[in-house]
Formats: sequence, C-alpha cells, structure tokens
Amino acid sequence: MRRRFLPALLLALTACSAASAGDAGVRLPAPIVDVAPGSRIDATAVFAGGCFWGVEGVFQHVRGVKSVRAGYAGGDAAHANYDDVSDGDTGHAESVRVVYDPTQVTYGQLLQVFFSVAQDPTLLNRQGPDVGTQYRSAVFYANPEQKKVAEAYVAQLTAAHAFPAKIVTEVTPLKTFYPAENYHQDYMRLNPDTMYIVVNDRPKVLALQRLYPERYTPEWANGR
Repeated sequence: MRRRFLPALLLALTACSAASAGDAGVRLPAPIVDVAPGSRIDATAVFAGGCFWGVEGVFQHVRGVKSVRAGYAGGDAAHANYDDVSDGDTGHAESVRVVYDPTQVTYGQLLQVFFSVAQDPTLLNRQGPDVGTQYRSAVFYANPEQKKVAEAYVAQLTAAHAFPAKIVTEVTPLKTFYPAENYHQDYMRLNPDTMYIVVNDRPKVLALQRLYPERYTPEWANGR
C-alpha cells in the first residue's frame, strides 16, 4: 500500500486520533437542522475522512445504511485511481459513498456519526498515520439541502465548542464520485486482523457501538 506515514513516535501518539471523541466518552449533540425523515426513496451521502477503509467500516455498521462504497471525490476521472491519488496532488480525497434509507437514519444523523466517530474534524490534511490532501476531512454535498444541513452542523458544533480545536472539515459540492479499485472495497470486513485496521479503524467501530447504540448494528452493510 502506498501510504504516507508519520514518524513512528507520532504514530504511537495519534494512532487512534480519529476515535478521540469516543475515547473521551463524548457523544456529540444531534443536529438542530436536519433533513426531514419520511421518504422511502434511498438517499446518498459522500464523506471523506482519512483512509477510506475505516470510514467505510464505520458506516457499514450504522443502522439504516444499505451500502457503502470506497472511492475518490474532488478530482477528475483521469486521476481517479489509487496510484495517482496517493501522490496527493489530484484534488481527490479518499471518500465513501453511503446509500441509506432515510426512514431509518437521517442525513444529519450520518453527519453526527461522521464528526464524532469516523474521523477527527480538527486535523488538516491528515488522519491518524496518513498525511496528505487525499486524507482531508470533507463533506461532499449533492444538493442545497445537504449543504444547508452540513454547514449548520459545523456552525452548531463550533458554537458549542464541541472540539478543542477549530473544525477544518470542508463542505464542498460533489462533482462526481468515482469508485475505488475492487481490493479497497469491504476492506475492514475482509481484513479484520491487519495491523492498520486493528490500530486505526477497529476503535472507530467500537466507539460507534458505545456512543450510539441506537444507531449501531452488528451486521455489515453491503460494501460492493
């Protein structure tokens, strides 16, 4: 895997940083502004928060999520591949596309999980041991309603001083989501004992289970 790693000592200090809210036992407030539930038509959300393996794994355990796909967002089709994206200069971020049932979970509730469990929104262009713009924190909105909810939630968390540092998560329009290579799909489920998953990503799922038991399901949503 072509990943850019922090020095070993810094890795030891930050390995589980994306689950820091969970480690501290902090559950973020629910969004005040949200998309009204009720539609039975599947909805889609796209998030970026570091390595897509862990973000995918978290959302695969959220009740109401039907499928999660790892991929790339923010750049063009010509560079939507792992080798190019790993260079950090394509504009792409490692992302996940979440397809969910809005009668079971709202867009705002997905944001709540994203900000508190899936990643650390105060880290600029890095998560855990991974460094580069491809690991930035971003919400890619697909329509004005998603933009409104995402921006309102960032403002709400900022006003509440939910984090000790400034939230740097980008709220940016989604142009196109490009699925990643097959070997990246369903990675946590298929490779649960690899050291990267054990150290960096499994704690996120455990934090989801602990902090949001009403949102957690032990079943895995489809990753392909």
